[in-house]
Amino acid sequence: MTIIGLHHAQITIPTAAEAEGRAFYCDLLQLKEIPKPKSLRDRGGFWLRVGEHVVHVGTQEGVERQSIKAHLAFEVTELKHWRRVLDDYGLEILESAPIPGCDRFECRDPFGNRLEFVERQT
Repeated sequence: MTIIGLHHAQITIPTAAEAEGRAFYCDLLQLKEIPKPKSLRDRGGFWLRVGEHVVHVGTQEGVERQSIKAHLAFEVTELKHWRRVLDDYGLEILESAPIPGCDRFECRDPFGNRLEFVERQT
């Protein structure tokens, strides 16, 4: 018996903020929304396809997202492009501690979730 992979990761946004969430994640970041199972649709939120993985964007109140270190790390090409897109959107770009073999930066989405953007060095 072994763990064979990661099925999905979840972040949360405030209740009734799905339109703003879709504008950020689907329109700006160009991630594809995928259908939620019918049995879960009444819970709010939406799901995203990120490469071969899935991110669940759920809804939850009472969360101080700015204080949470948990985050999503997106592997990207053209890191400078993404830095410019997010800066132009008005997000504060935060420099990350260096890690071998990668260039990266962080920001907070419009809801306070920590996001990391990583490009492997060639």
